[in-house]
Amino acid sequence: MKNILFCGNIKVFDGMLTCMLSIFMRTKSEEPYHFYIFTMDVSHLREDYVPVSDEQIRFLQEIAESYNKENIVEKIDVTKIYEEEFASCPNEGAYCSPYTLLRLFADKIPDISDKLLYLDADILFNREPELLYDIDVNGYEYAAARDHYGKYLINPNYINAGVLLFNMAEIKKTGLFEKARTLIKTKKLMFADQDAVYHSTTKKKMLPQKYNDQKFLHRSTIIRHFSKRLFYLPYPHTDNIKQWDVSRIHRVFRYDQFDDILFEYIYLKKKFLKGGY
Repeated sequence: MKNILFCGNIKVFDGMLTCMLSIFMRTKSEEPYHFYIFTMDVSHLREDYVPVSDEQIRFLQEIAESYNKENIVEKIDVTKIYEEEFASCPNEGAYCSPYTLLRLFADKIPDISDKLLYLDADILFNREPELLYDIDVNGYEYAAARDHYGKYLINPNYINAGVLLFNMAEIKKTGLFEKARTLIKTKKLMFADQDAVYHSTTKKKMLPQKYNDQKFLHRSTIIRHFSKRLFYLPYPHTDNIKQWDVSRIHRVFRYDQFDDILFEYIYLKKKFLKGGY
């Protein structure tokens, strides 16, 4: 079974749905998937910081089973862990949201798989997921691609934490997440979880950019990560176009490679909103 980790609140449902569809519609493997979804309630910080709902989980489970009866979608509420570890820490107001910190709890979840692929919700697979998942990470804590901007501005091997293939056995041995959590609790970091992972790493496997393309889509691209990026026209500016904004995916990027995934998403989202599940 292949093991995938998402983290987020009720608002990342569209991202998880589209990403899962891209996995199901691009894989050539018959092996089932186990999707772990770490979520929490920190609505005292912001009213929309509430957990992924049980209704959303049931719908995602139904969709997953329609592709393989053995697929599993498991919601794990880590509110208590977060309160114990990070409540009122210097990075609680992280550059995205406190939900970006939840992947750092993977070593505290009993019976979690030794091999775990963490994915941000704003990604789509352009090619087979097994091209990434089946990479050998023995002897490494994780495998990751470089951050598109960070490799120029910070360090040539600065990683993007939106796609991380974890070797949990090695991570528990080296204490990677324990060290990262200590940094989060004691030092204000510009990119919070990403900086904490990068500075706590003992040994990582660097992957080519095609495993996490944050700016372009090539024929060789395995994952297109729809993170915030810089545009030069009509004037220099940043924009944060996500895959579920289907009209802008077509209008701005002029992509049609994901149409099968995005049209299925539109149909399923309407079905979910009508309660047809």
